[in-house]
Amino acid sequence: MAVGAAVCYCSNLKPSPFLGHFPYHQGKSPSGQGIKNSVHASRISALFWGAKKAVEPTERDLSLGEFILTGSGPEGVSENQVAPKKISLSVVSSILDVPSQDWDACNMDATGPEKFNPFLTHGFLSSLEETGCAVKETGWMPRHIIAKDECDNILGVVPLYLKSHSSGEFVFDYSWADAYYSYGSRYYPKLQCCVPFTPVTGQRILVRNNSYKDQVFDSLVSAMKDLTAKFQVSSLHVTFPTESEWDKMKEKGFLQRTGMQYHWKNRNYKNFDEFLMDMKQSKRKNIRQERKKISTQNLTMKRLRGYEIKAKHWDSFYKFYRNTTDNKWGSPYLTRDFFHNMGSKMEDQVLLVVAEEGDELVAGALNLIGGDTLFGRLWGCLPRAYYPSLHFEACYYQAIEAAIELNLNKVEAGAQGEHKIQRGYMPVTTYSCHYFLDKGFEKAINEFLVRETAQVKLVMKLLHESGPFKDGIQT
Repeated sequence: MAVGAAVCYCSNLKPSPFLGHFPYHQGKSPSGQGIKNSVHASRISALFWGAKKAVEPTERDLSLGEFILTGSGPEGVSENQVAPKKISLSVVSSILDVPSQDWDACNMDATGPEKFNPFLTHGFLSSLEETGCAVKETGWMPRHIIAKDECDNILGVVPLYLKSHSSGEFVFDYSWADAYYSYGSRYYPKLQCCVPFTPVTGQRILVRNNSYKDQVFDSLVSAMKDLTAKFQVSSLHVTFPTESEWDKMKEKGFLQRTGMQYHWKNRNYKNFDEFLMDMKQSKRKNIRQERKKISTQNLTMKRLRGYEIKAKHWDSFYKFYRNTTDNKWGSPYLTRDFFHNMGSKMEDQVLLVVAEEGDELVAGALNLIGGDTLFGRLWGCLPRAYYPSLHFEACYYQAIEAAIELNLNKVEAGAQGEHKIQRGYMPVTTYSCHYFLDKGFEKAINEFLVRETAQVKLVMKLLHESGPFKDGIQT
């Protein structure tokens, strides 16, 4: 069951009936240009032109002004320590313009070690830029926001991109673009606050832990909204934020949206068999049968970390990844160099599950290790090869075993996939926030989101009620 599937695809560019009533411009776009009555056969997925051209930012446009901080500094501040009273906000065109230690300090303070998110590190995000994955040429123009105090100390950062399409986001808004375009308005470019190509919940406004952190948070959110107006883009989207950020941004004028993923929860299991004992008998039997198929195919599973992952592993994994993207998505988001670059920077935070047949690597699954979570991201196998149940073993069962060994609370196994439920991965809510300059479109989209949210809640309730666990197991 694909919740909100009507939001992802439209058969033509007429306004989606799921979006409610859009503002009627009486044959004119907001800028006064007429709307042509031509029929288009496919959805709008990327568009830089339209009724009003977006402002192309120049370097001198990248200052977002100053904010005055109110209130006193923390207790116990010595006389030679000056509490910041004013912060300046600016935009940088690459994360490489920000020292890695400053960015990572904001990330660590925003979450704490127990909730550390590896995707928000300087190492991961810079790998995307350095290897040509999240750059202007691919429709991801970095426009990160930085907050500094009067002494040039970085107090907060926001990963932000000016985008010319909606690919690689996993929160689908294609029909919103269709509706804009069918009324003569322009949806692209737009601003996107996220980790590119990564549907992982995490803090999006990364702020140092000091007495001014709430004010710095508010100033960064205001700066994103100001930048939306300054660049004259249609909208600003914050995807996969934490629930607390989601609530705060509602107060700042953002629309709220929910989605659904499937996560595995560690109930203090000592081993995989202990986890299986919480499952219904039929589900437990099915999992054991699937795992037995691995050995009968003469496959050996290995979990590699840090220095154990060699260049040959990344070269093979890129081949596996390309096989998946060629068959499923049509074009790859990530380059071969990305995996080598990211692996060298992230080191022990990377867990690569590989399957070997004899001396040959035949499949792999990429995971990153967070403070309390194992994040499953990508999977692939050799082209034209088929190994029954290997996908389930590499992506789900090996991840569960690793989480138990590492004493992690959960496994996040990526976007979509109801087949995960019978393997112990249950539905959880994900969040996104959306800010629109055109208040007419905002009203119509909000009406849709109210209905979509009710549908997501209902589906999640039904899936939990029919889950694979024994009665009495809290899911």
